[in-house]
Amino acid sequence: MPGVAVQAGAAVRCVHGGAAQPTETSPRVRLAGAPAVTTGAPWTLLGCPFPPVSGGPCTTASWSVGSVRVTSMGRPLVIQGGFATCVPTGVPLIVATAQPRVRLT
Repeated sequence: MPGVAVQAGAAVRCVHGGAAQPTETSPRVRLAGAPAVTTGAPWTLLGCPFPPVSGGPCTTASWSVGSVRVTSMGRPLVIQGGFATCVPTGVPLIVATAQPRVRLT
């Protein structure tokens, strides 16, 4: 699955607009000066406006699909074309902006 690799500080959001941040980064790989993010650790979400009566807001997310060939410390990297699911809503995360130089194919 092709896509650019995602670094800490990239703009990642749930489909409702809540901001997502990784809870863990890879200390061995740097992208645009920031640590790369792997698929192993959960992400936290803040500011999701989805109402509680509808099953929201999104609070955490985890990546199930990342890079296929490139890993850091045994874990696939998070890529823009990957897939993550938010809890408790089940909606995906969207990588809005990430560093443009490292593209994995």
